[in-house]
Amino acid sequence: MIKLFACLGSGNCFKPWLAMHQLNIPFEMRLIDVLAGEQKSDWYLDINPNGVMPYMVTEHGVGLGESNAMLWYLAEGTSLMPSSKTDRAVAQQWMYFEQSKLEPYISPARFFTTILPQERENKAAEITQWQDAAGAGLSRLNDHLKDHEFMLASGYSVTDIAIFGYVHVMEEAGLSLTAYPHIARWIDAVCATRGFVPLSELGLKSVKAA
Repeated sequence: MIKLFACLGSGNCFKPWLAMHQLNIPFEMRLIDVLAGEQKSDWYLDINPNGVMPYMVTEHGVGLGESNAMLWYLAEGTSLMPSSKTDRAVAQQWMYFEQSKLEPYISPARFFTTILPQERENKAAEITQWQDAAGAGLSRLNDHLKDHEFMLASGYSVTDIAIFGYVHVMEEAGLSLTAYPHIARWIDAVCATRGFVPLSELGLKSVKAA
């Protein structure tokens, strides 16, 4: 059975967790307390020497880091994997975009705004910089979604999950969702997909083998 090591509230951890729920893939999950530094404990470093989250051990015992790599693995041979060569290339293009233009800015701004608010004042200048940088990526995403129900013309896919992970919690990073109406509409569409489970339930639910 697949094993997922994750931490509460993480958009990156949410991605493979959601995919496995929507695909009804059995898995076991171990929550790691990153605020307590558990990701640097000896037992966890023996599993994942990089000491970061999320981390997945496949049913064949292969360790995978990087949330989007996990998504690609899970989507193989399923309805979440784009069927055409072109769509798969476009999917990866947007998944690279998410990791370079969105997550690096939304994630830390959210962390010091909502998850560790006692550091918000000390990080005020950096938060503003992260928010400004995220705005450029969000504007591009909003423009794309103006004419697309989901990220790909072929429909809901692994690409949507990859981008949804942090974009849907942008307000927790101090970013206004009302400024991006097409993103807001898309978030509602993703939440309405079959088998969707919200981030707030991460840690409460895992798909078990029958």
